[in-house]
Amino acid sequence: MDRFLFVLTRGLEDPTRVTRALQLAKVAREQGNEVNLFLTDDAVVLAKPGMTDQVKAPTGDEAKIYFDFLLEEKVPIFV
Repeated sequence: MDRFLFVLTRGLEDPTRVTRALQLAKVAREQGNEVNLFLTDDAVVLAKPGMTDQVKAPTGDEAKIYFDFLLEEKVPIFV
């Protein structure tokens, strides 16, 4: 098992980066790795309940799906 640390600094203004970071964290966790997520700078707004609900990348990926998975898996999210 490997350990991953994701540091997300982008918020609602950059849905592509938000979604991609959360997606990569989800994949790492699904593969059985230890995952930690830090929300800093503009990303702190994502810690507020419901804020990821409308974040959608141009590719169609939705941040809410990935964020909810991380919460269900009890991945530590630091703000």
